[in-house]
Amino acid sequence: MRHSEQGIEQKPYKIIAVDDEGGIIDSLSVFLKRSGYQLTGITNPLEAIERVRNEHFDLMLLDFIMTPIHGDKVVEEIRKFNSELYILLLTGHKDLAPPLETIRKLSIQGYCEKSDKFDQLLLLIESAIKSIEQMKVINEINNQLKQSNKELEKAYLESIETLRYTVEAKDKYTRGHSDRVSAYSVLIGKYMGLSDQDLKTLKIGGLFHDIGKIGIPDSILLKQSKLTDEEYNEIKNHPSIGKHILSNATIFKDMIPIVYHHHEKYDGTGYPGKLAGDDIPFFARIAAVADTFDAMTSRRSYRNALPLEVVKGEIIKCSGTQFDPKIAKVFLDILDNHYDEILEIQNKFSTTE
Repeated sequence: MRHSEQGIEQKPYKIIAVDDEGGIIDSLSVFLKRSGYQLTGITNPLEAIERVRNEHFDLMLLDFIMTPIHGDKVVEEIRKFNSELYILLLTGHKDLAPPLETIRKLSIQGYCEKSDKFDQLLLLIESAIKSIEQMKVINEINNQLKQSNKELEKAYLESIETLRYTVEAKDKYTRGHSDRVSAYSVLIGKYMGLSDQDLKTLKIGGLFHDIGKIGIPDSILLKQSKLTDEEYNEIKNHPSIGKHILSNATIFKDMIPIVYHHHEKYDGTGYPGKLAGDDIPFFARIAAVADTFDAMTSRRSYRNALPLEVVKGEIIKCSGTQFDPKIAKVFLDILDNHYDEILEIQNKFSTTE
C-alpha cells in the first residue's frame, strides 16, 4: 500500500470504468479515488476493448446500455482474449439488465443498479478484490513452482485450503460443511465402484465446492433474515466466482464442474446452467446429493438438524427432480445399511463451539 498527498491509502488495483455518460465516469472517479482505487474512465466502449487488450486492469465496471455497442457485446469481445478480468455490470434499472443466463455465460461476476449512492457498488468492489487477490496468489504460485507437479499441487491445495477456511470461518454453522460434503461424496463414489482417481476428484471438488462464497458480501452471506430476490441472485453467483478463482490452475480442471454445477437439478430447474439429466456433470450430481444431505442434517441459526427419517423422505421425494435417481438410490442404501460410516464422518468433522 502507498499513501497519496491527501493521506488516502492507495490500493494496488487498477479499475477501468466504461460508461458513455461522462458525468457517471466523473462521479465514479471522485468516489473511487477517495476510496484509494486507481481508476481509468472510458466513455467509448470500443476504445475500452482496446485498452483492456493492451493494458492490465484488475476490475472493470461496465455500463450495459451504451452506444455504439452494449456492455454484453463489450464482454463478448474481451472474453475472446482475456478470461481473467473481473467484470461488474452496471445497469440504470434492473429491468434493463441482460438475463442472468447471459451474465453467467459471459463470466460476468456480478451486476449492480446505478444509484446516486455508491455504497452497494463499493461492497461489490471489495468482494471482487478478495477474489482477485486469491487469483493473484494462484498465478504467482503457478509462475514460481514449475519443478514438480507434486510441489505445485501441494502449493495450490494449501493456498485454496486457506481460502476455504476463510469462507467457513465467517459462519459457525458452516464450519466442517465442505469436509463433510467431500467425505459423503467419496463415500457415494466408493459404493458406485469409482476409481481411486475419481474418488480423489470427488474429495477435492467437495472440499472446494463453495469456494466462490469468498466473493459474496458478508452482509448477504451472514444475513439472518430472509434474502431479497436481488440478494439471492448474488448468492447464486458463487459457483461462477468459484469457477473463476480455480480456472487458472490446471490441477483443478476435473474439479471445476463440481464447483460450477453442484446446484444444478436433475429436472433442469437448477443453476447456473439449468442443465438436466446426464447433461449435468456426473461428479456434480454426486456432490449435489452430498451437499443437500449435509444441509438437512446440520444445525442452522433458524432450525435444528432434521431427523434422519425426514431427510430420507426428502431424498426419496426429490429423486428424479432434484437428484439423479441412481445416485439417490445408492445414497439411500448407504443410509439404510452403512449408516455407521455416515456417523463416522459426522463425528470426525463435527462443529465444536
